Amino acid sequence: ISFYTFQTLSYSIDVYKRKLEPTKDIIAFSAFVCFFPQLVAGPLERATNLLPQFYKKREFEYEKAVDGMRQILWGLFKKVVIADNCALIVNTVFENSEDYSGSSLLIGAVFFSFQIYCDFSGYSDIAIGTSRLFGFNLMQSFAFPCLSRDIAEFWRRWHISLSTWFRDYLYIPLGGSQGGIGMKVRNTFIIFLVSGFWHGANWTFIIWGLLNALYIMPSIILNTNRHNIEIVAKGKFLPSFRDFFNILITFSLTVLAWVFFRAESVGHALIYLKGIFNKSLFSLPVLNSNFISIKVLFLLLSFFIIVEWLGRNSIYTLENFALISPLKRRMFYLIILFLIIIYGVTTKTEFIYFAF
Repeated sequence: ISFYTFQTLSYSIDVYKRKLEPTKDIIAFSAFVCFFPQLVAGPLERATNLLPQFYKKREFEYEKAVDGMRQILWGLFKKVVIADNCALIVNTVFENSEDYSGSSLLIGAVFFSFQIYCDFSGYSDIAIGTSRLFGFNLMQSFAFPCLSRDIAEFWRRWHISLSTWFRDYLYIPLGGSQGGIGMKVRNTFIIFLVSGFWHGANWTFIIWGLLNALYIMPSIILNTNRHNIEIVAKGKFLPSFRDFFNILITFSLTVLAWVFFRAESVGHALIYLKGIFNKSLFSLPVLNSNFISIKVLFLLLSFFIIVEWLGRNSIYTLENFALISPLKRRMFYLIILFLIIIYGVTTKTEFIYFAF
């Protein structure tokens, strides 16, 4: 309902503001509202981008279809191999947090960060790739947010379709950044609190939004929120020490905020965080999974991080892999398929954002 409502709201507001002519084609409008690949969890499309595509005659394009399949493949890997395997650990740790050491709780929180990113961006990749098979181009929804060097960059790269929706239809109408520091601070807090409330009527989501507002506040006040526009280490093989340190700090802050997002209640989140920050944080973690060994999961996560890093300069991770030699490319696809078949979780696991 939320994605459906926001998408139709954007159409109504754009028509009202005369950014878009109201359509007289009921079939095209209905198809825009009910476009099945992205209806349930995004990307949250704008009528100015998607609606005109229904007016055009489409013919099958082999290259576009291959490109779509490539994005679907990586999205499927992220969902069933990374997200769903992390979920097996995360669910156990969060549901029995009092039984685990600080180090185990920390690993559980880190795994949830990977779970929610791979679950949600995996869905987006599948939706965008499926749309491309039909000749439609949807907007990018994730732009490697885990490689962000500050919280402002993270939110420019995370769930882009929703964050830009809030920017265009809430932040800017409230005055945006035109009224000085006071207005910028007020509007930023409103945006993040509304974003938290959008996820559910639970104080955990409100605090999650408030935490992110506090995280981003220094860059808003100091006017440094537009410093990291380009992807990290663009054109380079490795990041600088400063960039690596900033990525690590940013990721750590998001991990702590995600604890509130995942916890059943504020009390549960506080107990979980208290469990992390004690002397057992420096003990060896003890984690179990009936499906996959923790060592194998760490290897899969390492593979995932390396591939994401190598593909960070493209629109989606595997886009530029089309440029390597056919033999190497096909071998790489076979490796991903092998990992999906061997380590993919086959039991039904709902996408996290189906709940929102």
